[in-house]
Amino acid sequence: MEHTRTAQEGDLGSRIRALRIQHGLKQQDLASAEASTSYISLIESGKRVPSPPVLAAIAEKLGTSTTYLRTGRDDHPAEAARLKLAFAEIALRNGDNGEALQAFGELLTEQASLDPSTILRARIGQATALENTDRLEAAIPILDDLSRDPAIVVGSDDWCRVTVALCRCYRNAGDIALSIDIGERAVAQLDALGLDTTMDHVQLGVTLMGSYHMRGDLTRAQLLGERLLPAAEAQGSYGARGAVYWNAGLVASSRGRTSEAIALTERALAMMSEGDNARHIGILKLNCGSLLLETDPPEPARALEILESAQQSLVEVGNADDLSRCEIKLADAQKQLGHWDAAAAHAERALGLVGADSRVLSALARTYLAEICFLRGIPEDATQHLHAAARQLRHLQPSLDSAHTWRHLGDLWRRHGEPSEALKAYDMALTAVGVAKTRTPEAALTDQR
Repeated sequence: MEHTRTAQEGDLGSRIRALRIQHGLKQQDLASAEASTSYISLIESGKRVPSPPVLAAIAEKLGTSTTYLRTGRDDHPAEAARLKLAFAEIALRNGDNGEALQAFGELLTEQASLDPSTILRARIGQATALENTDRLEAAIPILDDLSRDPAIVVGSDDWCRVTVALCRCYRNAGDIALSIDIGERAVAQLDALGLDTTMDHVQLGVTLMGSYHMRGDLTRAQLLGERLLPAAEAQGSYGARGAVYWNAGLVASSRGRTSEAIALTERALAMMSEGDNARHIGILKLNCGSLLLETDPPEPARALEILESAQQSLVEVGNADDLSRCEIKLADAQKQLGHWDAAAAHAERALGLVGADSRVLSALARTYLAEICFLRGIPEDATQHLHAAARQLRHLQPSLDSAHTWRHLGDLWRRHGEPSEALKAYDMALTAVGVAKTRTPEAALTDQR
């Protein structure tokens, strides 16, 4: 069947003829049961337009593509880009973040030859790989730029993925206030669409719950969880339901309801185990083991077993923070069991994973090293670790994590006969959760004058 000739196909015949001559072929070499030699001649002269099957057969004999014959543009680079994008996204799903990052980077150096959809997917993938490798300072500018891209429509999968990642990255980078602002605005945008609570609400809400929890807004976190759980249950997603139970467990733990927290975390772990997110399963095991160390009485032997299982998972798929937290909890379990050498080794590894920068995890690792030094009868080393931890904490923005670490530090000072240092640490812990200092009577009198 003949097709109507278009302006785009005007040079199709001349391209076929040029390639045929270039390959040293005759018209009869392109002929087939569907296209005689005379028909090939008519095609080359522009008097006939071949059907798609005939054109495909000609393209194969000429070693080219139908796209090139029709348009004069070689689609081999586009096909290569699609293959590279697919490879990068598979590597990302498999946890091979380094390979994914390299492939996305190589792809984005060829933006001039890429279509907008490929560029968008590559940039989102690049930001995801950067976040997964703890390079938040590099991931955030990409995500910020993507969040302002008019091609990403509110409520779309890409919009949800970018917004959740941006909220999470700012939180993990220490800017909890901005993380909460982004999350609340995004939830309001979804609400404005007039939809029932969707999976996008659940994904955003779970991230926002984590930010509320980190800032110490436990009531907001709990209320949001109560809103999200019915939607997650209705959607039937094990991952979504598990994530809500996960964060609800964190809130219960922060409120001191350890038994409830363990039950919620174990339920989250059971649901998450139905999926294939090995990192989340590893973190939930870490949370469960941590809670067992806080029960009354603690269960360090059981906790150690679960934490070692978490460590095996996180070595494969976790980031430096995940592994550092796990090492710190392993140090705690070994300390409670009286294995001080093993405890010190875990705490040292935790510190090595996050470095000496001013971060809550490095400060927390130092408090455990200090506690082990006290137990070993080396108070001078313990004191050095505590002062170093305090210096690091003073450079951090207030958060629930920093408050807990200040409290741990204060308890160690008090326990070892340094009440003035203990009071300073307790004062900083209160400040970190938003409890302002009481004004002195002298200051009040001065204001009245």
